[in-house]
Formats: sequence, structure tokens, C-alpha cells
Amino acid sequence: MKIYQEKHYSGERPMFATADAKFINTTFGIGESPLKESKNLILDGVIFQYKYPLWYTDNVSVKNTILEKMARSGIWYAKNLRMQDCTLQAPKLFRRCQKITLNNVDFADAQETFWNCHEVKLTNVQATGDYFGMNSSKLKADHLKIVGNYAFDGASDVEIHDSVLLSKDAFWNCQNVTIYDSVINGEYLGWNTKNLTLINCTISGYQDLCYIDHLVLHNCRLLQTDLSFEYCSDIDAEVTTTISSVKNPLSGQIKAPKINLLILDKTKVDPTATEIIAKIGERK
Repeated sequence: MKIYQEKHYSGERPMFATADAKFINTTFGIGESPLKESKNLILDGVIFQYKYPLWYTDNVSVKNTILEKMARSGIWYAKNLRMQDCTLQAPKLFRRCQKITLNNVDFADAQETFWNCHEVKLTNVQATGDYFGMNSSKLKADHLKIVGNYAFDGASDVEIHDSVLLSKDAFWNCQNVTIYDSVINGEYLGWNTKNLTLINCTISGYQDLCYIDHLVLHNCRLLQTDLSFEYCSDIDAEVTTTISSVKNPLSGQIKAPKINLLILDKTKVDPTATEIIAKIGERK
């Protein structure tokens, strides 16, 4: 393996299609696609300052590396990439990538990041920006923190543990999502999704958990969450806190200490199709 140490490269494609190499404390300056089509790389202490640094790469290990703000759209069509202890300032990173593993990575601007990616593992990742994880599949996250709306729109086969998501319209149009021991804050959680399971989670926001087919909540807290469960089918909900209001669920069971307002419009739903096990404050 060839070693490049304390180097500086600029211009377009300066190290195009490099293979079997290690870059240490190296800066890639102004110039697009510096390592495009490369494979079998180790990057340690590298700084990328401009666009498209790691397109079409295969088998790359990235450590202690910075992607500056203009290194946007930096990692597309990559596969078998491992990243650890990195700081990423650029938006629109990771598109149509496969087999990506991140550990202890901070996204300062995660706008439109992780789109259409497959087989992704995120551990101790912090991300700020809208539309994180759109249309990605087989994604597993542990200790993920997201501040940004529309997270995971259209995603499938997602598993999340011990995370904090501040995101309006999160998990829309998804399939097969399971979330454990997490906090989700934001309006309209989970609409138009199939197979959504939340276990030991705290949820807060306006009109969360509606238009869902097969919704499971076990030992969850709904904090000031109103007009929930509208047009949800096959519900299995065990809620440990008072629910502000429930509106027109289609079928299943909802169990809670109390529901302040229960709305069951006979012209919209069959009230007998959903079992309500709770003290009811007011009915409409």
C-alpha cells in the first residue's frame, strides 16, 4: 500500500482512480472529484475542501477527517465505506451508497443526506438538517441525534435505538420501522406508513401517528399529543400517559390511563372496530 503523507492536491481529479493507498494528514483543495473511482483506501486526518471527493469509491476507511462546507455532494455511489471520528460541514452527503458504517460522526449541515442508500449503520451520529435518510433501506441507528424536519421519508426496514429526533413529518411513507428507547418531538409523526413499532419511546407533537397500517406502541408516553390515531388500522397501543385526544381510529386496541377527548364519527369509522381501554374525559 502506497502512503501519501502531509500532501496538498488541487485541480480536477488529482488522484483519480487511486487504488491501494493511504492518505495521512493530507489536504485536497479547490478542484472537483479528487478521489473519484478510487478503491482500497485508508484516509486519516484528511481535509476535503471542494466538491465530490469520494464518488464511485469502493472499500474506503475514513478517520479523523473533515469535509468542509464546499465539499458538498461529497460521497455518492460509494460502497463499503467506514467512517469514524469525522466532522462533516457539507450538505447532500451520501446518495445511492451501499454498505456504509459511521461511528462518532457529526454532520453540521445534513440537509438531503443519506438519500437512497442501502445497508447503513449509524452509531453516535449527530445530524442537523432537513430530509435526512430519505428513501434509504436496511438502516440501523444507535444513539442518533437529528435536528431537522422530514427525517426518513420513504425509508424501509429501519431500526433505531436510544436516539433523539427533533423532526416534523418524520417517518412518512415508510415501511417496517422499529424504534426503541427514543425521544421523538415533532408534528405529524409517521403518516402514510406501514408497520411502525415504537417501544419505550416518548413522543410529543401535534396530530402524530395517523394514517398508519399496523401501528404498535408498547410502554410509550404521548406528551400533549392530540388528534392521534386518525385512520390508523390494526392498532396495538399501550400508552402510559394521558392522551390529549384520539380521533377516528379504524381498528385495533388503544390502552391508556386516560383520553381527555375521544372523537368517533360514525359517518367516518366503525366505533366498534377499535377497543378503547381508558378513562374518557369527553366524547364526540
